[in-house]
Amino acid sequence: MKSLAGAAMKRLAYETLGWLLVVAGIAAMVLPGPGLLMLFAGLAVLSRQYAWARRFVEPVRLRALRGAAEGVETWPRIVLSTLGSLSIGAVGIVFLINPPAPHWWPLEASFWLLGGEWTGITLIGSCVIALAVLGYSYKHFHGHPAARHQLDEDIQHTGEMNKVA
Repeated sequence: MKSLAGAAMKRLAYETLGWLLVVAGIAAMVLPGPGLLMLFAGLAVLSRQYAWARRFVEPVRLRALRGAAEGVETWPRIVLSTLGSLSIGAVGIVFLINPPAPHWWPLEASFWLLGGEWTGITLIGSCVIALAVLGYSYKHFHGHPAARHQLDEDIQHTGEMNKVA
């Protein structure tokens, strides 16, 4: 009886984690953060329980890799991606420091830096993840046109497979 309850709790924990990652990934597509990476992670967790999630894991993974590869195609993109990541981290540090609202702030001081410490922590976490993805992408894709070409072929093949299924 205990093992059945334990299995149910484990399943609930995986489903909760998977759905949280999916929702966070969707939100991070418009907010600062690694949206496709979190969406992929959420689908990977959910794919343990659901066949529909299994169908989406590989296409999302490949598109996340394509986005990562495109981010390191040229030096201006690398520099802008790095600066963007560091900017997100800098804003996170401001949230952690929590300075008082400046005199030019037009709203009530309580609306200054909404979210507080946890917003700062998540922004710094996003910065670290973005820099790690940038490093991975640089190592695997920058100056490796064959790797990018293989990735494009894999994406095309996955699209054709989804049409058949």
